[in-house]
Amino acid sequence: MTIIDALEKKATGLFYNNRVILPFRCYFLKVIIENDIITDFSSSSKGIAVEEEDSFTNLYFNDYAKLKQDVSKYESIKMVVVEKGKDLFDTNNHIKLALYLRDEHKVVIEKTDDEILFLE
Repeated sequence: MTIIDALEKKATGLFYNNRVILPFRCYFLKVIIENDIITDFSSSSKGIAVEEEDSFTNLYFNDYAKLKQDVSKYESIKMVVVEKGKDLFDTNNHIKLALYLRDEHKVVIEKTDDEILFLE
C-alpha cells in the first residue's frame, strides 16, 4: 500500500509501547515527537530505529518507553515522508503527516495542511 492509498482508505496503523507500525513503506525526511526533531534515520541513530517489512514499516522510538503516556491525545507525531520510488529531492513529493495515538493501539494517520508549521 502506498501513502496515498492509506490516506484515501483511511487505513490506520498500530502502536505498542515505543513501536509504531505504519501500513506503508516510505522514505523518512523528518519526524517530530514531543520536543524531539529526528532527521537521522541511519542504523546508528540513537533516537529512532526504522525497520521496513514487505508491506509495512516499524518505527521504534528509543527515547520513549510508552508512547501513549508521552504523547497526549491532543498532540501528534508529525513527519515528512516521500513515497518509495518518488524523487525525494522534489519538494512536491514531500508529504506531511500527523499520527494520532488512539485507544486500542490504533494510530490515525492524517495528511496535514501545507500551512501547518513543521519546524525546519
